[in-house]
Amino acid sequence: MPLPFHYNESMEVLIDMYMYIKKAENKDLEDLARVAAACFPPEEAESKERIEGRLAVYPNCFWLGRSEFHELIAFAAGPVTKEKDLADWMYADPSVHDPEGDWQMIFSLCTMPDCRRQGLGGLLLRRVIEEADDAGRKGVVLTCKEEKIPFYEKFGFVNEGVSQSVHGGARWYQMRLTFDEDYRLDHIIHVSDNPDENNKAIEDFLWSSLF
Repeated sequence: MPLPFHYNESMEVLIDMYMYIKKAENKDLEDLARVAAACFPPEEAESKERIEGRLAVYPNCFWLGRSEFHELIAFAAGPVTKEKDLADWMYADPSVHDPEGDWQMIFSLCTMPDCRRQGLGGLLLRRVIEEADDAGRKGVVLTCKEEKIPFYEKFGFVNEGVSQSVHGGARWYQMRLTFDEDYRLDHIIHVSDNPDENNKAIEDFLWSSLF
């Protein structure tokens, strides 16, 4: 699948991808398990059973990106907790979720392989950040591999070093975005339920990334 933008003769950026975002329901379980299996190595992908357990406890902390044909092409998910750091025990224990917690954790942020490099993961991440800020959280925490650190830094996350997590036998780095006095929401685009507005947001972000 091509990149979500191309240039016309006037060098205007044109967006090709269409995605809308919604929260998860129990009926989404099969799709979520399928996408997780396609996006992560077997030792890192969450099982259908674990996803089902999380859906039962915090469905509102699943953000699903669907195409114009209603196919699940990307999702983000994770609990809210008072715990400041992401630890491996959280993956197996949905009760870690606390609706009054301080930190929005992100366990998964994934896009189907044939839909990558189109700004969809960034769009989902912005929605998570926006909702966490609106809910009065202290910030957002996730772990990523070393090569993904620059991607998250573009969104204001700070690398806190090697994580205590050894999920899937990999080396992870903990990234944190803190909503403090230095945080400026004006560099985070608003993510709409309207795909046309989202395309304009991606276009603006792509232009800003060029300079």
